[in-house]
Amino acid sequence: MSRQVYFNFGKKLSRRTILRSTAGVGMAIPWLSAMNKAFADNERPKQPRRFVAMTLGLGLHADNLNPEGEGRDYKPSLYLEKLHDIQDRFTVISGSSHPQVSGGHRAEASLLSATPMGSGAQSRTTISIDQLLAKHMGHHTRFPSLVLSSSGSNSPSYTENGSMIPAESSPARLFMQLFVSDSPAEQAKQLHRARQGKSIMDLVAEDAKALSRELGAGDRDRLASYFNSVRELEQRMVDAEQWAHLPKPKVNTPKPIDISNPNDFIGRQRLMSDMIRLALSTDSTRFVSYHLGGSGGVVPIEGVGEGYHSLSHHGMDEEKLAQLALIETSIVQAWGDFVRGLASVQEEEGSLLDSTSVLLTSNLGNASSHSNRNMPVLFAGGGFQHGQHLAFDKNNNYPLPNLYLSVLQQSGLEVDQFATSTGTMKGLEPNA
Repeated sequence: MSRQVYFNFGKKLSRRTILRSTAGVGMAIPWLSAMNKAFADNERPKQPRRFVAMTLGLGLHADNLNPEGEGRDYKPSLYLEKLHDIQDRFTVISGSSHPQVSGGHRAEASLLSATPMGSGAQSRTTISIDQLLAKHMGHHTRFPSLVLSSSGSNSPSYTENGSMIPAESSPARLFMQLFVSDSPAEQAKQLHRARQGKSIMDLVAEDAKALSRELGAGDRDRLASYFNSVRELEQRMVDAEQWAHLPKPKVNTPKPIDISNPNDFIGRQRLMSDMIRLALSTDSTRFVSYHLGGSGGVVPIEGVGEGYHSLSHHGMDEEKLAQLALIETSIVQAWGDFVRGLASVQEEEGSLLDSTSVLLTSNLGNASSHSNRNMPVLFAGGGFQHGQHLAFDKNNNYPLPNLYLSVLQQSGLEVDQFATSTGTMKGLEPNA
């Protein structure tokens, strides 16, 4: 006999009560504007917070990106001229980087974790900001996070134990995962995998308890930490089983056709950005990393005749810089169009952009010299006060992990440090 649960939306209910009652086993459901009716003004659930990190493998030329002046009266740079209409929706940050992080291209692994990698075979990073958010808040959506790339499987998204999460590079496959419902046979397979995983976790848990009785205090602590990870994985298995029963959202957008030209960097960026917007607007996920690695070939833009990677290592050659500017201007404009797209989606308490922190950055502040200092940073949305240029010291860089801490706290995580942060970012204030 099935159990039916009825809600009196005139009552004052905590969100926890609704989540517990609707699932019976603790399944979280996405935030819905209709929920507002169930809450008194002082108990109304907050609009969900989201985070999108777009990371570049080949940087952005600082002289063309960073504007003249600072504060709110800056003069837009070459790359920012066509973003004037949304200038009040983003912040330019210069003079910042990840403390102690070096290694040129190798620092891609530290982009979202801000963890110094060191050298040698045993060096490794730790959890990235997107995965930290997904760990604590990803259970509210079908996909705790999306890890994407323009090509290949490399990503700057890492787990706590330093394992890289492979990226999805096909917008068409992503569309299928997000919006095309699985066949009954595939749903059965998903349920079987989830239940099998839960069974394995039960066995590991029993083994861990038995082993702990034979260990010293230090080993018991380490085992307890491992045991906590086991429980978290078990809960993810439970979540996977619950989502397998629920239909996927329907959208009016047709399945995209993947761009076959591996050098069409901007086309791929725009197509995947459209998929990210759809994923956020349907609340399929709230945390996304999208890595745009450098194409080695010629980007199909008029006026560009040399490979993108070669142009990024320009050595201050004027002809190379002119071609590079055409590519990078297009990259920034595509990012601006993504920001505009989020701003056009209206929710109950504002736009999708108001609830989504959008980061564009790169591990290379100077791709030509492989420098990891003075990283390029554009930051939009998320409920922060924008329309400014935060110009920090180019010789004594400000810690960029402070921005990550600001995002984490704005997202609702009660943390006071992330990696090498020294506090929240100076000058970046949340809206009142």
